[in-house]
Amino acid sequence: MLQILKVTNIDFIGKRWLAFIFSGLLMLSGVYAVYMIATGKANMGLDFSGGISMQLKFSKELKTDKIREVMDKNKMPQASIQQIGAPSDKEFLIRIKQLEKGTTTATEQLIMDTLKKETGDTGITVSAVTTIEPVVSAELKQKAGYAVFWALVGILVYIWLRFKFKFAVAATVATLHDVLAVLGIMVIIGKEIDLLVITAVLTLAGYSLTDTVVVFDRIRENMRFILKTDFKQVINNSINEVLSRTIVTSGVTLLVVVSLFLFGGEVIHSFSLALLMGIVIGTYSSIFVASPIVFEWEQFEKKRLIKNNSNQPKQS
Repeated sequence: MLQILKVTNIDFIGKRWLAFIFSGLLMLSGVYAVYMIATGKANMGLDFSGGISMQLKFSKELKTDKIREVMDKNKMPQASIQQIGAPSDKEFLIRIKQLEKGTTTATEQLIMDTLKKETGDTGITVSAVTTIEPVVSAELKQKAGYAVFWALVGILVYIWLRFKFKFAVAATVATLHDVLAVLGIMVIIGKEIDLLVITAVLTLAGYSLTDTVVVFDRIRENMRFILKTDFKQVINNSINEVLSRTIVTSGVTLLVVVSLFLFGGEVIHSFSLALLMGIVIGTYSSIFVASPIVFEWEQFEKKRLIKNNSNQPKQS
């Protein structure tokens, strides 16, 4: 296997408190994001806020960028525009939040009037219109929350069965850290939170878990040397041994996601951005969140055992 780094001897555990401070800030941003999403103050996508989806057929051949320019100019910047079929088909799917609260017809008419006026195409026809009511969007938001919750529960159970409970807790905390960090950054920079972003969050949860399991597997293998060295060195050695593999795997994955981010278009921009951040944060958390938590747990158990032994009455 290609090795980017031949031999490393980095003290990752020694830097754990700096990492904990940084990760704490990331998780605080995630808590803020959850609050903003729960109260409806975040920039929620059409799936979660309600709105309409219109399939339009133009009589003139237009480009997606031209339609997006028209929508932005007329204060409809949150519109999602996607071409359907070949350019010669002249069909586009436009998804947008309701501009007039509770009046789908008014929003539909405003879009039609704006496009006819700005493009000079008076022959625009509506092929289909789908309305997403606020009640439906609230249900989608709730189910998205359930999906993230049960994913974390599944991770906890899986790692518990494969390793030990402390490893399970560490992996779950690290995954929760990744989810909150990505959501926090997305909300703070004002990106739209839609079902694609939730899909990206669940995807990165699986990616982060895979990376964490690789590190945990190596720690378990190296536990046989625990009599010759301390647990801190075992964890550091394990991380250093898989570091090259981690960099290669994450690097190759990043190449694909960066391509999606740069060339995938406006429709999947938020999705690819969430994945991009998730891969970086997930790789970081496997090293600087999950493993240090296992170390701290082990130290706590050792101190408690010593304390219990010292409190036992001595036999005369």
